[in-house]
Amino acid sequence: MKFSTLINNPADWMMGEGEENDVVITSRVRLARNIESDPFPGWQTATQRELTLGKLKPALETIPEMKEGLWQDLADLSKVQKQVLVERHLISREHAAKSKGCAVLINETQSLSFMVNEEDHMRLQAMQPGLHLKEAYEQLLSAEQFLDQELEWAYDDQLGFLTACPSNLGTGMRASVMMHLPGLALCNQTKQVMQGLTDIGVAIRGFYGEGTEFLANLFQISNQATLGLSEEQIINSLTQTVAEVATQERYARQRLIKERPDFLTDQISRSYGLLKHAYLMESKETLHHLSLIRLGRDLGFFPKSSAQLCNTMLLDMQPGHLQLHKKHQMDIEQRDITRASIMRKMISSVPAPERPF
Repeated sequence: MKFSTLINNPADWMMGEGEENDVVITSRVRLARNIESDPFPGWQTATQRELTLGKLKPALETIPEMKEGLWQDLADLSKVQKQVLVERHLISREHAAKSKGCAVLINETQSLSFMVNEEDHMRLQAMQPGLHLKEAYEQLLSAEQFLDQELEWAYDDQLGFLTACPSNLGTGMRASVMMHLPGLALCNQTKQVMQGLTDIGVAIRGFYGEGTEFLANLFQISNQATLGLSEEQIINSLTQTVAEVATQERYARQRLIKERPDFLTDQISRSYGLLKHAYLMESKETLHHLSLIRLGRDLGFFPKSSAQLCNTMLLDMQPGHLQLHKKHQMDIEQRDITRASIMRKMISSVPAPERPF
């Protein structure tokens, strides 16, 4: 598969609904693994990284699901192309900053991506629509079985899998969900809920992961601890936590319908009007309004058929995708003009909001 083919096709998570998809956008499971005999990537020279890459590539090619996928050396990608992969959550920002001796392997449906020589030698990642952490983990296990036959992982009988960052010791697993919480935001309860999650040891990150902003009322919620816990314990605990947050979000939405119906209708209708008629739209503002369009769809203001369009617009409006679409780099104002133009065309296929209550 070519890079252009991958980008021209939507990922499975963009098209699928999945369980609890009104609040949970995606479920993602990541495994960190390192080759026993090689230094961690942060301590390797460029030549050493290439040698590690040479060991990993043939092993990755044994995985049946990846045979028709995209193998991409990061050194051969432009800055914009790397940004697009970050926006699709196929590589991390840290991985995008690297070049020689680093690569990524992505399957056809973009549900699996394997980062080579990021912080660890291997970051195996599976992403599913909705609340499907267990399914994402099982997909990774199926792929890892082929790697286990070819590679010797760095492992300690007491500590478990050895990783570059001590926080990943043990299972090496990070499970996370992307949650859409506009109801809590409109009720000014987001900070309270996030503090409660922090208090019980759950990590909350922005749209692109650690150290990034909270955009479009989207929050990544993940496990903190891996050492001393089994994969099943991590997944079950996070699933329970996510279900509780989803319940609070749905309660907030119902509270808005009951107590502030005009305010809610105004917010959703105002966002629709701006997206349909604006001639300049900056990224944060666009994502905020798209969040409210998605909320409107979930509450019945728009047809359910607009679900996939919401996910597509969420990606297509981001800087990397915009510049790739126009096939050249643009300054901020050019991106704002282009974003508004594309948005006007896309939103025109969505009928005006109709209040369902």
